[in-house]
Parts: sequence; C-alpha cells; structure tokens
Amino acid sequence: MTAALDGLLGRLTMYRLTLALLLVLTVEALVLSVAGLLAFTPAEIGGTLVAAVGGTIIGTRVMALILRLRPHGDSSVITGLIVFLIMFPSSTSAGLGGILVAGAAAGASKFLLAVRGRHVVNPAAAGAVVATLLGVGTAGWWVANAYMLPVVAVGAFLLLYRTRKLAMAAVFLVVALGILLVGLVQGGMTAIAGLQLVLTSYPVLFLLGFMMTEPLTLPPLRWQQGLFAAIVAVVLAAQVSIGPVFLGPEFALVIGNVVAFLMGQRRGVRMSFTGSRQLTPTSTELVFEPAKPVRFRAGQYMELSMPHRGADSRGSRRIFSITSAPQQSDAVTFGLRTTESGSSFKKALLALPRNARVTGTLVGGDFHLPRDPAVPLLLAAGGIGVTPFISQLRDIDLRGESRDIVLVYVVRSAAEIAFRDELAALGTRVVLYVPPESGAPSLPAGWSSAGREPHADDLLAAVPDLKERTVLVSGSPSFIGQFRSTVRAAGVPRVRTDAFLGY
Repeated sequence: MTAALDGLLGRLTMYRLTLALLLVLTVEALVLSVAGLLAFTPAEIGGTLVAAVGGTIIGTRVMALILRLRPHGDSSVITGLIVFLIMFPSSTSAGLGGILVAGAAAGASKFLLAVRGRHVVNPAAAGAVVATLLGVGTAGWWVANAYMLPVVAVGAFLLLYRTRKLAMAAVFLVVALGILLVGLVQGGMTAIAGLQLVLTSYPVLFLLGFMMTEPLTLPPLRWQQGLFAAIVAVVLAAQVSIGPVFLGPEFALVIGNVVAFLMGQRRGVRMSFTGSRQLTPTSTELVFEPAKPVRFRAGQYMELSMPHRGADSRGSRRIFSITSAPQQSDAVTFGLRTTESGSSFKKALLALPRNARVTGTLVGGDFHLPRDPAVPLLLAAGGIGVTPFISQLRDIDLRGESRDIVLVYVVRSAAEIAFRDELAALGTRVVLYVPPESGAPSLPAGWSSAGREPHADDLLAAVPDLKERTVLVSGSPSFIGQFRSTVRAAGVPRVRTDAFLGY
C-alpha cells in the first residue's frame, strides 16, 4: 500500500499536488454553496475567489516587475487559493477590497519578507495578518466546516505524507487538540463532542497540511520542526488577544515562521562553479568552491538558488544531496540525475560556465548514520539515491573509522552504477541489483550480484544478518516504498529513509 502511494505521489511535484488539492477544495466549495450547504452565497464565494487569486497575482507580478524578477505562476495561484479559503467571504465592495488587499499583500510578501529568495513567513498568512491589522479584512477560516472536512483531511494527509512531515503533524495535533479539548471539557462538554467541534470548526487540519508543510518556511531539522509545530499549536489553541487584535491561526503561523527562520541558516553559502564529471549516462557530479568552508554533517542536503531565464513550474530553487565529505573545505559537490526531460533548473545548472556564482540558501536534513560505530548498517540506494551514502562513506574514510556496512545498490543497467571505482577503493561491500539483460558487469572484490530487484528471500541470502542491521534507504519515493516493504517482509520492522520531495 505504501509503495503504491509513494509511487503515485512521487510522480507529482509538491507544487502540482498542492495546487490540485486546492482546486478540488475550491470546486467543492462552489458546489456546496450552490446546494445551499454553506453559510455563503455563490456570489460571495465566487467574488472572494476572484479577489483573492486576482489580488495575489497582482501583488506578485507588481513586485516581480519592480525587482526585475520572474514570478512563479503555480506558487501565485496556490497562495491565492489559500487566501480564498481563509478570508471571510463577501460580495460587498468593501469586503472584496479587503480580500484583494490580503491577496496583494500575500503576493508582495514573497519578495518583501524574503531572505535569499526564501519566505520568512507563509505568504497567505502574511496577507491575512496585513488585512487584519489594517482593519480592511478578516480571516474567517471558513474552510473549517463539516462538509469540507473529509476532503481537507485526505488532502492534509497526502501533503504530510508526501513531505515526510507526519512526525511534525503528530506534535502539532497532540498539543493543539490537547489544549483545546481540555478547555472544552472544563466548560462542560464531553471529550467526543469537543473533538467533533474542534475538527469541524477549527482549521487545525487545513493549517497543518496545506500551510505548515510549505518547505520555504520550515526549519531544516526534525527537532526544530517539532518545536515549530508546538509553538504554532500553543498560540492557536491559547486563543489570546493583544489589545484589540485576536491572535488567530494566521498569527500563530506567522509567529511560528519567525521562530523557524531564526532557527535556520540565515547566511547564504556563496559558491563558484569549478567543473563537473559524468558519473553515468544519466547522472553528473557538480563541483563548487565555497567562499568559506561549509559546515554540514554527512548525509545532509543543500538547497541551491539560481534564478534563470525560462524557469518552469519547479522554480529557481532545488534541493540536492551533498556528496563531498565535511572535511573537504575547498569544495562542495552534488550528484544529480540528468535527463533530456529534466527541469529548467537542472538544465541551467548543467550549462553553468566556469566561475559562475550560485547561492546555497539552506543546509539541512537528519539523514545521518548512527553515532555508535559498532552498529552494523545496511545502506540501500536506488540509482542516484546513492549520493548521501557517498558523503557518509567518504566521511568515514577520512576519519579513519571502521564500520560494518553493506550497500545494497539497485540500478536500471550496468552503465548506471555511479561512483563504482570510488566504492571499490573505499572497500565498501556492495550487493548489486541490476537487470540481467543490461549485461553482466565485472564486479570489484567484495561485490556480489543478487538479481534484478530486491526480494526478501534473496536479500536475506545475500545479507544473512539483515535483521541485526540498522537499515537506511535513499532514492525515489517509489523505490523507498518498495524497499521498505521488502525489508519488512524479511523481518526488519523499521527503516530510516531519505526521499527526494520534488519541490
């Protein structure tokens, strides 16, 4: 089940998945309004939709024009639809004007409240806060209602699952629901009735799934994301006011975003492109020289920002695993898959001239090896998913550390074995899975070929002590889902994963 879900969601970028889910909610809202099942008329719903999306597009394009930057179309529509679903609907000129202001402020905030191209706060929440403080509009969060709850719940789960933020979601729900339910029970309501009221009247699921998962405003580490979730939950559930201003969900998210920004890396990593090398017919390793040594742990990633002409829907920022070791202060390297149908970002990256400048906007990730070197490990990589493991193996070698490691490497053909010579030089024990029709590769000492793709029986035959090993898996969402199912069938209950999220 999880393998199928991973494969399905892995085909969509997060922008496209979020946009599709928001469009479903928008259509549902219009249908419910026409059917008389919402407290707002079709004119109010339709007018609010036009004002919210139109205002966001206007705010985005005006600021992009002033700053001579390229606006991101999908992102503008996503923000506009969120503004539509949270601002109190209206059909009056004053009400629609306030919604227009909220949308324009949301679009403008992407440029005005940004550092190195990263949003400091969620744009839709920022727009709602601006409209509230100016007294021209109110965030009603009307998306929280009984009729829309099932679609909101499914959409929130898909986004949280796709971004691997279920642990963060658990923290938020425990804290928010706990505080809210305690208050309702103390007021005389039963726990079941209180939970029903919270889910149908408070925007906990929409806020969590559709807004808190925005990657540009999240801190980089899991414990930081848990703290961020707890802060948003406390402010949301406390329902306090400062003077005449009620700190609703939009204020809770903005406050959490500011704390998250302070926890993240606030200085850009300036780097110069120095060259590249072909790893396989479909993958390349890029080399950059940093202006200053970059601090990171083996297995982490860096987000690169590179504005370029003809940017597609994936934008001008992408996340790549670092392949160099932390000890290598004069270079930072990244391995990436390169195909003819790749994104505009990858094409621009591969066309970089020597000494071209690129900025690293974020270093993060928790995909680390256990600190205890005595723990036996099984590392499983699907294709270019081997990149974080290369950094870790290089790090182990430079530290002179001895570890019991088996690398299970699954590739589409013998030609797609990246870092073959280096893995052999490092003495890494490799269990290789490759289709036989691609030709039998000559294997270095310590390597073994186990078939086309991993199955529980042949994996146990190749690695008899599999159940005693800590398993880490890296690759596409579909590969991770399939390998997780395989090792579970082999008796391994838990694995640690590192999936490309496609944002």
